[in-house]
Amino acid sequence: MMDLDVKDVRKGEQLDWVRLVGWLRERLPACGVHGLDVDREPTIAQFPGGHSNLTYLVRFGDSGVVVRRPPLGPVAPTAHDMAREFRWLSAMHRVFPLAPRPYLLCEDPSVVGAVFYAMERRRGIVVRAEEPPALASPNARRRLSASMIDTLADLHAIDVAGSGLQTLGKPADFVERQVRGWTERWQRSQTEPLAEMDALAAWLRERLPVDPAAPSVVHGDFKLDNVMLDPDDVSRLVAVFDWEMSALGDPLVDLGIVLTYWEPTAPPEQRDALTTVTHRPGYFTRDEIVERYGARSGRDLSGIRYYEVFAVFKIAVVIQQIYYRYVQGQTTDARFAAFGARVRYMVRHAANLAQIT
Repeated sequence: MMDLDVKDVRKGEQLDWVRLVGWLRERLPACGVHGLDVDREPTIAQFPGGHSNLTYLVRFGDSGVVVRRPPLGPVAPTAHDMAREFRWLSAMHRVFPLAPRPYLLCEDPSVVGAVFYAMERRRGIVVRAEEPPALASPNARRRLSASMIDTLADLHAIDVAGSGLQTLGKPADFVERQVRGWTERWQRSQTEPLAEMDALAAWLRERLPVDPAAPSVVHGDFKLDNVMLDPDDVSRLVAVFDWEMSALGDPLVDLGIVLTYWEPTAPPEQRDALTTVTHRPGYFTRDEIVERYGARSGRDLSGIRYYEVFAVFKIAVVIQQIYYRYVQGQTTDARFAAFGARVRYMVRHAANLAQIT
């Protein structure tokens, strides 16, 4: 069976395959993975999406597992916490079937150079810069838009206490801690002064929303290329990926992320694998997203602009952290060379949203 969604491992992102395969062979049989024969000769490929964590497919014959580890080189403190993501997936898989099942966590960095985990492989379509033929109609795009927003609202409707998820986080003052944390990440990763970014941090601190009456599961990075679609029905989601930034707190943080990634996150001259396709006819508009989510969730969205500003601020910091690693020579990936301009573009967008002059 051909795997069309994976590519050869990128230059410079090879791991110690002998040690990795040996570690997996010793432990996977106890996980009861259907159809997995670890005695078969393995093949290894890489999922091409993403600009931070590294995700590989290790196949033994026709079946395989996904291996996920942090980027190579030094990483920002508290970032790329694979053990935390593994714990979140372990809990979420029980109550939210779109979360893939995690199999194994390895906290011994001697195996592949960092903490990593192995999880189940889901099959389907991930939409990035290009659409599959099944999405080449306004009606299909509209149905996909509705499914995404409904899925997000349903995720936020999970009863945290009733599902035993309350031990995963501390929801009190969630947005305040998020703003403070991402401001500190910005300060640690600056490569040049950017007064607008400092003004945005102050704007966010001065307008903190009140905590919701009950916390929700917050995915933290909910966007089109972090969901997988059923090839036979692209309006049906079969997986939600990248739970690294998940938390318990204010669910409108996720809605702000959706609205931000629904728009361009780079200047026109930098369109690349991060470029959105959601400007095409049929995809929901911003107002339709807000209306659909509000109707499904019953939440008050009158203050949604704050969450949009925060989302742009946060994404700008994420991009800046990647750019910082590039400037420091911690990665030589040419995709990151123009990320400084991307950050400035995002900051101007956030300042406009916040009406900061």
